[in-house]
Amino acid sequence: MLADTLFRVPRREGLQLLQRRGDRGARELTTHRITLAAGGSASYIAPDEETVVVLQQGRGTLSAGGQSWPVSRAGVFTERATALLLPPGIELQAVADTPLEAVLVSAPAAAGGQPVLCAPSDVVVNARGKDVYRRDVHDLFVRDPHGRRLMVGETFNEPGNWSSYPPHKHDGRDGEPVLEEVYYYRVDPPTGVGLQLLYTADGENATHQVQDGDLVLLPYGYHPAAAPPGYRLYYLWALAGEQRQLAVYEDPAYRWVHNAVS
Repeated sequence: MLADTLFRVPRREGLQLLQRRGDRGARELTTHRITLAAGGSASYIAPDEETVVVLQQGRGTLSAGGQSWPVSRAGVFTERATALLLPPGIELQAVADTPLEAVLVSAPAAAGGQPVLCAPSDVVVNARGKDVYRRDVHDLFVRDPHGRRLMVGETFNEPGNWSSYPPHKHDGRDGEPVLEEVYYYRVDPPTGVGLQLLYTADGENATHQVQDGDLVLLPYGYHPAAAPPGYRLYYLWALAGEQRQLAVYEDPAYRWVHNAVS
């Protein structure tokens, strides 16, 4: 049910589960968060799942598969991401030099491969939309040859702007490939909120007021999002499904907007 797709888990030290495949209609994706104080550490391993780790903020070291990478990010609204792709069964060790936070999204995948780092200089930046639905979309692991199932990126909305707009979906009900998705939200200033809409052509709908650190599962249906005036909105998005290729179906009722908005 779309009404039961908001996950609000207060931050605590260490590795936290935010949502799990098999719960509340999730078929593909599981999401964790690592929150560390300076000097803290955490480990993570998913034996049968591919994982992408996206640094949100902080400075430290990520180690996996016999390699180590010093990483840093002042914040999601300040600097581009660093992300690490982990094949199934490869353990991650995260050590924080300063307070550090990272989000980890995983999906079932076949074994094999080596860890791959996406540095800030590797991020592919796309300008999408126009006028009040203009947003910046950063591809981390999307069209690369390394990932097997996951596609992961970040979207940035300026105050008052919409994204995932005109509303689109990828649930297969109109012939498009079936992809499940999650959005992990950040808000600037963090005391603000954003809006996540979810709806289907047959009338099911839900609206979530999202706060900084919230996650929304998008199992099916259209799913536009909006930033209220005065607040910037960010979401980390991750997809997995029938194929590793972005494919969307826009709501026919809103397609006219492409030609109407200057």
